[in-house]
Amino acid sequence: MKPVKVGIIGCGNISRIYFANLKKYPEVELVAAADIDIERAKERAAEYGVPHAYTVEQLLADPEIEIVVNLTIPKAHASVCLQALEAGKHVYVEKPIVVTREEGKQVLELAAAKGLRVASAPETFLGGGIQTCRKLIDDGAIGQPVSATGFMIGGGHESWHPDPEFYYEIGGGPMFDMGPYYLTAFVTLFGPIARVTGSARISYPERTITSEKKRGKTIVVETPTNISGVLDFENGLIATLITSFDAKGGTSLPNIEVHGSAGSLLVPDPNGFGGTVKLRRAGGDWEEIELTHGYTDNNRGIGVADMARAIREGGQHRANGEMAYHVLEAMHGIHDASRDGKHYVMESTCSRPEPMPALETQSK
Repeated sequence: MKPVKVGIIGCGNISRIYFANLKKYPEVELVAAADIDIERAKERAAEYGVPHAYTVEQLLADPEIEIVVNLTIPKAHASVCLQALEAGKHVYVEKPIVVTREEGKQVLELAAAKGLRVASAPETFLGGGIQTCRKLIDDGAIGQPVSATGFMIGGGHESWHPDPEFYYEIGGGPMFDMGPYYLTAFVTLFGPIARVTGSARISYPERTITSEKKRGKTIVVETPTNISGVLDFENGLIATLITSFDAKGGTSLPNIEVHGSAGSLLVPDPNGFGGTVKLRRAGGDWEEIELTHGYTDNNRGIGVADMARAIREGGQHRANGEMAYHVLEAMHGIHDASRDGKHYVMESTCSRPEPMPALETQSK
């Protein structure tokens, strides 16, 4: 297929892995870098051998660029996506797709009106870890799945991140920071969500930065940092998701565990592409399962390549905007349910993305 030309908007730290990886996928050709700081765009373009360093306006005006990869900060996701769509570009955006449900509807509606595609991180569900688990579930290895648990528990970002303030502002917090990885994995494994409920609180109204550069600065916390959600899926499965920035002592809990009528499954960290998969059949012991799918390194950018393939060949791309919006609504719904003291019934739905092609492997 003829490669799809791609430009990146947003040249911060996360951009490095995209610049490196998008040079490797034959489905795309990375031709431009842009940033509100043109010097940073020039730096990334020179570092990775990208032909053009543009302003945002110049990138959007380039008629050869078909996909814009939006790596700006979350509160800019919507405006950049809308500008790109208005310019006739398909969009791939870092997680979360946008900050609010209203913004998400705007982006999807504009894309539909213009016949363009929207895709969003996380794309880690395309990796060998989650894809192997999906195959095991689909093949009946644990029988009928009935429940799942997910845990993302840590002590917060102020101890290591150089600019941690955002994580405690509206649109941040552990649910919006890490929830997309877990909920996207859940939708990949089980399908769409019917309703959610949960409890959320701000455990510490203020936090002190202990990382360098801003050591000693006080952060006023604006968003819940300890959230427990319960999700009812359309297929009947019930899942629990706990996300927290308040566990200063860490945790020994698994990332995701799935239970079925004939066994249980340990799912690896959904923030990675590979990992260890373990299966315990009823009456047996835990056994490690060799991964049946590829893309087990840090393969960020594979979602862009998958969308490029769909642009050329037709069909739905896997990390699609409808699923990303469904995940966004579920995260808001858990917060809403805690505030309102009742279940939140989902308004959106989506399809399980198509599985990735499998490798020829055998179980250990």
